[in-house]
Amino acid sequence: MNDYSVSYSQPATAAPNPAALVIILLVALAFYVYMAYALYTMAKKTNTQHAWMAWVPLLNVYLMVKIAGKPGWWLVLFFIPFLNIVFAIIVWYYIAERLGKPGWVGVLMIVPLVNLVIPGYLAFSATTVPAPSAVPPVMPPPAV
Repeated sequence: MNDYSVSYSQPATAAPNPAALVIILLVALAFYVYMAYALYTMAKKTNTQHAWMAWVPLLNVYLMVKIAGKPGWWLVLFFIPFLNIVFAIIVWYYIAERLGKPGWVGVLMIVPLVNLVIPGYLAFSATTVPAPSAVPPVMPPPAV
């Protein structure tokens, strides 16, 4: 006769170490604060409205799109798998250019570990962002 009873004499899988979980959460929080502050600083440098959005999840992606100078509906493109990667690269490219850096610096956001440094570099390095009054107005050609 077959015995189909379950034996619970085997030890269960080990429970996660609470200290390790706390350390992981602290590192994640530190990274979030770093990214939010860098984005906040970039918004201030580019005179983008509502820089406080850098601290709110999902709104910070909208703020990135606005810093890049793109329309707000681009936020929707970040919810489409695979397309979101392409548009994230495009947005970071234009953020770098708006901050007076070459666009390829923004493209480096796809490189692991380098993407931890790029937001800080863009936010805290000297920029050549033209002041709004320094941009000459576009004048229509004279009528003949």
